[in-house]
Amino acid sequence: MAVLTGIEPKDVFRYFEDICAVPHGSGNTKGISDYCAAFARAHGLRYIQEPCNNVIIFKDGTPGYENSDAVMIQGHLDMVCEKAPGCNIDFEKDGLSLKLENGVISAEGTTLGGDDGIAVAMSLALLAADDIPHPPLEVVLTVDEEIGMYGAADIDCSPLKSRTMINLDSEVEGVLLVSCAGGVTANCHLPVGRETAAGLRLVIELGGLTGGHSGVEIDKGRATANRLMGRFLCELDKAVSYGLVSVNGGMKDNAIPRACTADIVVAPGEEAKVCAAVDRFDKIFASEYRVTDPELKLTVTHGVESIFAVMDPWSKKRLIAALNNLPCGIQRMSVDIPGLVQTSLNMGILKTGESKVDMSFAVRSSVGTEKDELVSRLENLMDVLGGSVDCDGAYPAWEYKPDSRLRNVMVEVFEEQYGHKPSVEAIHAGVECGLFAGKLPGLDCVSMGPDMKDIHTPSESMDTASVKRTWDYVLAVLKRLK
Repeated sequence: MAVLTGIEPKDVFRYFEDICAVPHGSGNTKGISDYCAAFARAHGLRYIQEPCNNVIIFKDGTPGYENSDAVMIQGHLDMVCEKAPGCNIDFEKDGLSLKLENGVISAEGTTLGGDDGIAVAMSLALLAADDIPHPPLEVVLTVDEEIGMYGAADIDCSPLKSRTMINLDSEVEGVLLVSCAGGVTANCHLPVGRETAAGLRLVIELGGLTGGHSGVEIDKGRATANRLMGRFLCELDKAVSYGLVSVNGGMKDNAIPRACTADIVVAPGEEAKVCAAVDRFDKIFASEYRVTDPELKLTVTHGVESIFAVMDPWSKKRLIAALNNLPCGIQRMSVDIPGLVQTSLNMGILKTGESKVDMSFAVRSSVGTEKDELVSRLENLMDVLGGSVDCDGAYPAWEYKPDSRLRNVMVEVFEEQYGHKPSVEAIHAGVECGLFAGKLPGLDCVSMGPDMKDIHTPSESMDTASVKRTWDYVLAVLKRLK
């Protein structure tokens, strides 16, 4: 049953609800790509569907705008798939379960995918309309933005004529983004040796953290589950002898990890020491993060007695050293733009295998040399620990354009609609504008969007009134770009 029926703008929310019914997590975008291609065919619009599932849809300018310069409307098709404990949705097969309360849309137990489903919905509503004045449009919908901007990196831009681009991948109404950080995913690999140990298996769980976007919310001081678990394991080693089976936490390198689990083995009778340490650090963590992560909880669950394959002492020591000492969080603030994070990194994924532990970092900086230096630090530390680093998904910073007609028009139209000036800002998160600017010389670009909260977490929500105002604003800007 439709949840968003009757909310204005009706077509935007109709398409958004359709999109939410199609599984479209990063790496699983064939279905949503086919949906957009079918939409283009149904509306008689020329389109390109690339092998990687990017979709480009073209529409001629409306009467009086036929000879205007083309404008690109851009967003991404994929979403971050995170779910709350106990939620049994299968993101590969199931659509989202939407709910609407007091004008705010969210999803039951999962991320909403307003980032960036609302861009896709607005684009389709714009393409379907026959009563909206606009220049020739090139709607560019990319894939796998959330895991490295692979769609934008791979796209063939040769068919595109537009050198003016409105990116709809921002989450704060009234903020026009004109610059962003560059980034890369650094994958750290630490080999581990194993030996057998008899004892009682205990599962230590750290959960209930707030999490969030590792770029936009890296400055909020929120707890990072993987780092805190490393801290706890280090301190536990001083209180009791234990064997370490595995440590696993986080699902996406660009999401601050909300949970981490460690499996350990202790001699029978030693579990009381572990419980005491868990109780102590549960209180310590709760006190330190009482404001940012009020639901944080450290617990221990008893397992069975048996013989287990645990990490050898040297492997365990090296892993704990890595978790405690690899850089994490904000590394430098901008001296040019007050309040802007300049360089940071986030250990978003921690995964233990039979013979190695993998740690994936989202590394970001608006200064390319600082990004490179941070990767070099990871490489240096991992080399000392006997591990290695490989990088993928690199994307450039989007540099500020001093002379921007689009920015001037958007500021002017915003003042007319809202009665005050917008905030023109840079952001410490990657947006695809940098990649497109590198492929399309002279590209004039601004990123914007409606109000969304807690993106990349199961608490993600989107304000419907803000969507309506943003939609009206986009239409007014297109009308002005004659």
